[in-house]
Amino acid sequence: MAYTDRVKQILSWYPSDNPGTLANLARLLNTGTLAGTGKLVILPVDQGFEHGPARSFAPNAAGYDPDYHIQLAIDSGCNAYAAPLGFLEAVAGKYMGEIPLVLKLNNSDTLAKTDYPISAITSTVRDAVRLGCTAVGYTIYPGSGARNQMYEDLREIIAEAKDYGLPTIVWAYARGNMSKQGETGIDVISYAAQISAQLGAHIIKVKPPQDFLEQAEAKKVYEQYKIPTATMADRIRDVVKSAFNGKRIVIFSGGESKKTEDLLEEIRQIAAGGGFGSIMGRNAFQRPHAESVKLLKDVMAIFKSAP
Repeated sequence: MAYTDRVKQILSWYPSDNPGTLANLARLLNTGTLAGTGKLVILPVDQGFEHGPARSFAPNAAGYDPDYHIQLAIDSGCNAYAAPLGFLEAVAGKYMGEIPLVLKLNNSDTLAKTDYPISAITSTVRDAVRLGCTAVGYTIYPGSGARNQMYEDLREIIAEAKDYGLPTIVWAYARGNMSKQGETGIDVISYAAQISAQLGAHIIKVKPPQDFLEQAEAKKVYEQYKIPTATMADRIRDVVKSAFNGKRIVIFSGGESKKTEDLLEEIRQIAAGGGFGSIMGRNAFQRPHAESVKLLKDVMAIFKSAP
């Protein structure tokens, strides 16, 4: 399809990237129900690795099968499907070309509790090329004592991915040297978005921020300049602004399971605050198939109607 003015505008924010990387970024933006709008809804299914099979798939046992998730992403009109190496190897040859694939290059599990959270690199950029992926994904934990290693690894991954014409999606989940509440504090989430943009992410995934300020020095600034944080839309606006004044694509996770109306209200607030979309896993695939498809379509409808 021809690029819309909005897609052309977004691509113009990445002037140093080569045509291959920009073409794949455009493919993400030109696929599915939201094609051409500049908005994204991606189905990520890395939870089996991250949280374990029963916690992830027992609520909807069809999810134990790798085919189930990619078909759900296709049926609901998602922009892309993201997963670790094993899940993509199980489906890439069957569904080639039907939907953009994102290979999640690093993963962690819940079996070990470590002082310095860090995900293991579990696949490579060359794996992504071999599987016909449109982008790669990588998780960083700002706040972890191991953050420097993650930042350095990400630098090399982004450089290699660009050589192959692939954009990078960065999962930026703050954790480590902060309170549990602070992990989703507005100052921390905005900081994580800024770090991701500075590291070269094309698309940034963060959690929806809460009305809480973790850092004393940041709290002084938010209060001095009266930065609004009372509503979710206010906080989304601050996060997007922190990603190069909205010139980097910022999408928000669905998080833990929620009631449908609570989830849709959060999506409305994300859309009102200028968020570019959602990357929603458990809240979608843990529901029965028909309910999952309807939910994802309702989410897309909210983003499609947003300015």
